[in-house]
Amino acid sequence: MSAEGTGNAPFTGYSRAVLDHFQHPRNVGELPGATASAEVSNPVCGDVLRLAVILSEGKITEARFLARGCAAAIAAGSLLTELLRGGTLAEARAITPERISTLLGGLPPASFHAASLAGEGIAALLKRLG
Repeated sequence: MSAEGTGNAPFTGYSRAVLDHFQHPRNVGELPGATASAEVSNPVCGDVLRLAVILSEGKITEARFLARGCAAAIAAGSLLTELLRGGTLAEARAITPERISTLLGGLPPASFHAASLAGEGIAALLKRLG
C-alpha cells in the first residue's frame, strides 16, 4: 500500500487543498520504530488508511501514513500527519473529521467519508497509545 488513488473519476468538486495533498502527499510511507500504528478501512468504498507515529516525551515527533482510496482519502491522510506532527496526545484527540474537512477547503458530501476515516484512524491510534 502507498498513497494510491483508485478509479479514474475526474477531480471535480475538490478544493485546491485536496488536490495539493492528493498530488503531493506529505509524510507517506512506513515508519520504522513507530511507537504505535493503526489501520482502519471503510468497507463501503474500500478506502484504507494506515497511520504510524513516534511518541517521545509526550509529543508526536513523527507521523506517517499509507492509504489506498480516493483523492479525498489520500488528502485527509496527508493533512492528518501534518496536524499530528509536533503535537501532544491531547491535541491529537481534538482533531475531528469536521476540522479535517474544513482545513481541506470543505469536502463534498460524497467525500466526507474520507475525513471520517481519518478520524477513525486517530481514534484507533490513540487507543493503542493508551
